[in-house]
This record gives sequence, C-alpha cells and structure tokens, in this order.
Amino acid sequence: MCSLNRRISGLMRTWVVCLSFYFSHGLAGKMKIVEEPNTFGLNNPFMAQGTRLQPKVPPSPVSGPVHLHHLAGKCFSLMESMYKYEFCPFHNVTQHEQSFRWNAYSGILGIWQEWEMANNTFTGMWMRDGDTCGTRNRETKVILVCSNSSRLVSVSEPSTCVYSLTFETPLVCHPHSLLVYPTLDEKLQKEWDEVEQARYEGLITEQGYNNLLRDIFEDAGLLKSSKVTETAQEAEVDSEKHNSLQKCQQDYQKQSEEIARLRALLTQNNIPFEAQPNEERGAVTGPTKDQHLRGDTGLMDVL
Repeated sequence: MCSLNRRISGLMRTWVVCLSFYFSHGLAGKMKIVEEPNTFGLNNPFMAQGTRLQPKVPPSPVSGPVHLHHLAGKCFSLMESMYKYEFCPFHNVTQHEQSFRWNAYSGILGIWQEWEMANNTFTGMWMRDGDTCGTRNRETKVILVCSNSSRLVSVSEPSTCVYSLTFETPLVCHPHSLLVYPTLDEKLQKEWDEVEQARYEGLITEQGYNNLLRDIFEDAGLLKSSKVTETAQEAEVDSEKHNSLQKCQQDYQKQSEEIARLRALLTQNNIPFEAQPNEERGAVTGPTKDQHLRGDTGLMDVL
C-alpha cells in the first residue's frame, strides 16, 4: 500500500513539473513585448514621412561663429520627467512624451531662425515658429555655456509657450568665441565702423544706430531679414492703391460720359436743368425758369 502511494505521489510531481514547463515556455512566446518609444520627429530618417513632425518653415542658413558650425547636423538629448527634449543646433528643438498613451505628445518647440546679440556678443540662439500654442507659436531660446563637453543640461518654460534651453559646450570657452564683429566680412565691418563713428559724433540717434546695426546683421545672415516681408507688404499696399485709383478713374470716366449723354438728351428735348454748384469754383449756374438751353452751359462770369 505504501509503495502504491509513493508511485502515485511521484506521478503527481512529474505531472506538475510538466505543466509548469509548458506554461513557462509555451505561453511565453505569446506574451506581448512593449518596446521603448522611438525618437520621433524631424530627426528620425527611419520614420515614415506621414508620421514625422511637420515644420511650418524651413530653418535659416547656418550662421554665426565658424567654430560653432561643427554642431550643425548633430543632436543632443535630455530626459526630464516624462519628456525627452532633443536640440539640433541650426535645425530645431523637439519635445517627446515618453509614455505609451495613444495620444502621447510629440511636438516642435522651435525652428532655427536667428541669433540674439547684445554688446557685440552672441547671447543666444532663437528657435521660432514651432507648433501652435493657443494664439501663438512655440519658441525657444538656447543659451550657450562653457563646459568640458557638449550636452543639453536643462529645459524650462519661463513663460507660456516660450522655452529656455541651456546647452554646454567647450566651443564657447574662449573669451572671444562669441564676439559678433569678427564674424562679419570686411565690407560689413567697415559699415559697422562708420556707424559707430556717426554715433560717437552725434550724427545719428540711438534708435537710428540700432536700426543701422540691424541692417548690418541682416546682411550678414545673423538676423532673419524683415526686408522681404516689408517689400511684399508694401507691394500689396501699392497694388491696392493702384487698383483703387484705376477703379476711381474708370468710374469717373463712366459718370462723365453718362452726364454728357443726359445733358445732350435734355438739350435735344429743350428741357432746362441746373448744373451742380461745385462743378466750377467761382462760377454761378445761369439757367432760370424762363431760359432754355441751346447748346451752351448757361454760365455767367461774376465780376
């Protein structure tokens, strides 16, 4: 009897081991493996075009200190909370929510536009025309800080839809690495010298000085030029004025022809009429009840 019980117990243990092996290996192949979220957006060439983020404008050309041009084509990432930020100098800034929600946010915080400058120094890179945020577009200012390595170290949102990124790099550690004047060609440097001289001699106002400097920076490609926009707007206004004046002249011609036709018709039928008081300054309308027009205007000069 004891021998039979031992055999039954052994068979039960063998059966349990087989079931455990089946569930641990057979069902394991059917388990869904969730992958880590990909890097979405403008900088992932392996994403289908329809799933990429769509920029509103192309980035401006690479500009500024030549030694910083080496950053073009590279991207630097930072994880903060549930978001991954990606900064691609002279290209864009993007934000990606690292969650598995069906509507996880991925968006553009700004496209490379222009430099911020003050006192002959580059103080920041402006990324503008990002995704819509209420009634405006998202924009980001990137501040460059000296460090031993190039990396994105912090992201903040000082005001709604306006972000601030701090980017560390050894490329800005030299005391002259962010000076504006050396990045200009000889012609623009000469123009800047003349502007500075005019300001020193009091020939231009501070506002005029700033406007002239902006023109120089726009010509150098450091600031996004507003001349094209202004020219287009001026052309549109001029076109509207031209169209309005042309229409006015056409209407005046039609009215003059109609008045001449009606006058001729009245004259043919001997019907008296009075000219408008403002037709000729300094003249008095002549026809009275007893007078009939005979091809003349009926005007009399008043002495």
